[in-house]
Amino acid sequence: QVQLVESGGGLVQAGGSLRLSCVASGSTISLNAMGWYRQAPGKQRELVAAISAGGYTNYTDSVKGRFTISRDNGKNTVYLQMNSLKSEDTAVYYCTKYYSSSYYSGNDHWGQGTPVTVSS
Repeated sequence: QVQLVESGGGLVQAGGSLRLSCVASGSTISLNAMGWYRQAPGKQRELVAAISAGGYTNYTDSVKGRFTISRDNGKNTVYLQMNSLKSEDTAVYYCTKYYSSSYYSGNDHWGQGTPVTVSS
């Protein structure tokens, strides 16, 4: 059973940066796509960014050019670098593991989430 633990969230001013980390334990994630989702108050959870096992990435339009997803398989960790943060980025951010190497497969594990608050 894989466990995903996120960290790095917090309070930041608009225009600032944060780096989220997701450490996986219980199994290697090197053969799986990984992703970050977010859920703002009163809204549905949405995909922010995903990275395939081979390193291909996918971003939602609203974060393109500002956020970068990356992975360090040696550390069993996935990162989300968030720059030029906006108030609309405020949400709880969740790490997820996909069933396969592709982020077009389903999600089979989720972390507990880390909150990000961007003050304007």
